[in-house]
Amino acid sequence: VLAHDSEIAGITVLEDAHSFGLIEALESAHIRPGRIPLIKGFTPNYPGRLEVLVRVLELALHNRKRVLQEGLVKAAKEMGRYVDAIILGYGLCGNALQKPDELLADASVPIFIPMDEDHPVDDCVGLLIGGRDCYYAEQCEVSGTFFMIPGWTHHWRRIFDREFGNVSVDMAKRLFEHYERSLLIPTPVMGKEEMRNNIEEFNQLFGFRTEIRQGTMDILDKTWQSIKDYLVENIG
Repeated sequence: VLAHDSEIAGITVLEDAHSFGLIEALESAHIRPGRIPLIKGFTPNYPGRLEVLVRVLELALHNRKRVLQEGLVKAAKEMGRYVDAIILGYGLCGNALQKPDELLADASVPIFIPMDEDHPVDDCVGLLIGGRDCYYAEQCEVSGTFFMIPGWTHHWRRIFDREFGNVSVDMAKRLFEHYERSLLIPTPVMGKEEMRNNIEEFNQLFGFRTEIRQGTMDILDKTWQSIKDYLVENIG
């Protein structure tokens, strides 16, 4: 989304271990974002024009609802001092974000969350697969489906990390006993062949086959346009 919006005057990324992949993706699209080690180091460079400040949060926040909520509250409050609005790359995530405006009220700026018709998307899979109906259709087709979005093909080994999944290989095999397939959801961020290569070991470990359903950026694009419309109407 950021790489293809010509109205963006500048992009600044909080540089840490979590944002490496994003920075790499932007640079591969011939965009050199500004980098800052701390949020308080952000200074607008293009007054009156559209600038984007990006913070990538720790993957392990997804592990527990309370931890995710606390992490988002802290990050939004810090970001709110430097921006006019915040867009989240999250869905409901186990209802952790059922009421984002209330949860993140301390940010003191409007919060935009990806919407699927009249409700937030269920999670990052719902965001990229095209919404709840598409998500449910694939679950009905094969109930034992492990959904693989681009980022997760890089991070699937985190299942076994103590601070994230903390699941042994044997336990994971029992949990996934009735699963049959990895469903790749490629997007412009990562193509199907790269994703397929990333999960080859995963599929061998659990005996899954690979199937593909093309992802879509439509929901994210609409959310991005909504925040831009807000900024034009209210900030100028």
